[in-house]
Amino acid sequence: MGIISTILNFFGSSGKSKNDHGKLTPEMEEILASSVEAFKNRPIYKELTEQIIDSTSDENLLQVIFDNLSEKQPTDYEKEYETVMSWNKSRKSIYMIWVLEAEVNNGGYNQFYLNPDGQFYKHLPEALKLVGASKFANLTEKANKTFESEYEKITKHQDGTLEGFSKSYDENPLNDFDTEFYELYKTENLQQIQVDFIRKNKKEFID
Repeated sequence: MGIISTILNFFGSSGKSKNDHGKLTPEMEEILASSVEAFKNRPIYKELTEQIIDSTSDENLLQVIFDNLSEKQPTDYEKEYETVMSWNKSRKSIYMIWVLEAEVNNGGYNQFYLNPDGQFYKHLPEALKLVGASKFANLTEKANKTFESEYEKITKHQDGTLEGFSKSYDENPLNDFDTEFYELYKTENLQQIQVDFIRKNKKEFID
């Protein structure tokens, strides 16, 4: 996801980014600060043109598309679902896949289903298939079926408190899907798949 993925990679490469005391090296701190600053100052386009898409690097294209779609959201986020569902299939798919990745990479499928983004869960397998991410589509379809069949067990501790949310991970049948999700990145490059899809269908994203 562009600059975000770059930042996350710093923390993943602990051997090179940290010193003997477990702290970031000065070099990594400088790179991290530079990346954060670049992210804060990135251009956000309310209207996308073919030229913008063509001139944007693969690394930053998903961020540019998501920012553009976010600009189309109403200030009342209770209308988010209605708004997203009014878009064409290509826009819907990229937006929904982004929020799925953000949630699962942060707190697993359990967090995805619990948070407002979970409202899109039934549409995710189709969205993933549309862009060509068949393995992620199959995995998410299995996770969806488990969520529906094990709903009471999964949500019994989710009482709106942080403690309840933390406890809901204990013996949660969704946990195994999280591990599979992270492992799938090794065999199915979800970011590049989406980038290729956008470039092949760029007219679907032009305002």
